[in-house]
Amino acid sequence: MDLIAELSATLGASNVLVGGDVARYARDWMGKYHGAPIAVARPGSTAEVASCLCIAATHGVPVIPISGNTGLVGGTMTKGGLMVSLERMNRIRAVKRDARLVVAEAGVILSRLHEAAEAEGLYFPLWFGARGSAMLGGVLSTNAGGSNVLRYGSTRGLCLGLEVVLADGRVLNLMSELHKDNSGYDVKQMFIGAEGTLGIITAAVMKLVPAPKAYATATLAARSLSDALVLLNRMQEATGGRVEAFEFMPRTYSERLRVARPDLGLPFDHVPDVTILIEAATTVVTEAEPNDTGEVPLVGLLEKVLAGMMEEGLVTDAVLARNEQQRRAMWARREAAAEICVGLTPVVDTDVCLPLDRVEAFMTEAVRRLEVLDPGHKTLTVAHLGDGNLHFTVFPTREDPGLRDAVMETVEDVVAELGGSFSAEHGVGLSKLNSMARRKDPVALEVMRALKAALDPEGRMNPGKVIPG
Repeated sequence: MDLIAELSATLGASNVLVGGDVARYARDWMGKYHGAPIAVARPGSTAEVASCLCIAATHGVPVIPISGNTGLVGGTMTKGGLMVSLERMNRIRAVKRDARLVVAEAGVILSRLHEAAEAEGLYFPLWFGARGSAMLGGVLSTNAGGSNVLRYGSTRGLCLGLEVVLADGRVLNLMSELHKDNSGYDVKQMFIGAEGTLGIITAAVMKLVPAPKAYATATLAARSLSDALVLLNRMQEATGGRVEAFEFMPRTYSERLRVARPDLGLPFDHVPDVTILIEAATTVVTEAEPNDTGEVPLVGLLEKVLAGMMEEGLVTDAVLARNEQQRRAMWARREAAAEICVGLTPVVDTDVCLPLDRVEAFMTEAVRRLEVLDPGHKTLTVAHLGDGNLHFTVFPTREDPGLRDAVMETVEDVVAELGGSFSAEHGVGLSKLNSMARRKDPVALEVMRALKAALDPEGRMNPGKVIPG
């Protein structure tokens, strides 16, 4: 029996897609990568995922896991491999309010986790623009970040337990609900951020937190990035660490937003060099309920801090969200980042992380060196400034593979000199393999290759991704 026939006998013919039916899985959402999988298997349970991997092993076929396909680095690209889609594994097994956790399968869309948590008065604090299509397995496999890392950490920090199917079909049950377990190696951490190169994540136990009772949100113009960090530190001190998001949008971002999405408007009549979106949240009733004047205390606190900084000249303009509609409008401008870049070519995407006090130095030095390398280039940046993560996008003056790699290497040079990382939250996939070869510690690469060889000796799990060479 051939591969397709065996898969069909196990999953049902309707859950094994071939021919034209694989098209929507083969292309990434940005249109950068176009693959040609031999088939797409759609298992509906952990046992069926295990069967798929056993069948693939029998036929010596590479296996490429796919979730919401919202990635940006070519992590699901394949030619001749078997894609295993987790979309049918979309059950939320349990929401445990008292333990503040959720047990869910890998195909659950992020927004469904938000809704399930909200129904119990809780919050799943992983939040980014693709939450309506990104799936839990994918965000675990890339250790996704988003806007709330500042307060709650990345996906890795929110995960208590995992269920993983290994290359040979064995099921690794690490579905712990414990906050402490010191029984040897923390094996689950190997699979978070591994992009499916060590096994397929099929389910997870994730932390939940109390749902905020009130938000304080503002868009402001700062004199400089260093001045903006003064605001972040003052708000953290004033609120006891309640700042959830601190997003940076430079002039280039605002100017592109005005052209690509004029319906969203801009917060000010002028376009500042530094625009910041800040949001704090509280679960404390006395900070959330309006006082006798109708003001929410947390909002009043943010307003007071901003007023002080305006008196000092560190903040030059500010707009506070007075209702949920205004808050959503502010976030819509920030979350349009990927959309407003679509169609701009040639493009070099980078996803770097810097120590907070070196972000400004990076912005200055990277642009200076790129102007020497490619006079007339353009850049567009948006950043999770609170955790030092910049999405620094470069638009070279011409389509030239050599120039593209030189641009990437120039950015890497500046990042390395400032003690940063070339990869923050999007993963490595295909697009950062050269960066891995150039920048990753050689001993770390040896350890990664040893782990890969131990868990996937035939090299069939998402081959060619993450580990160069």
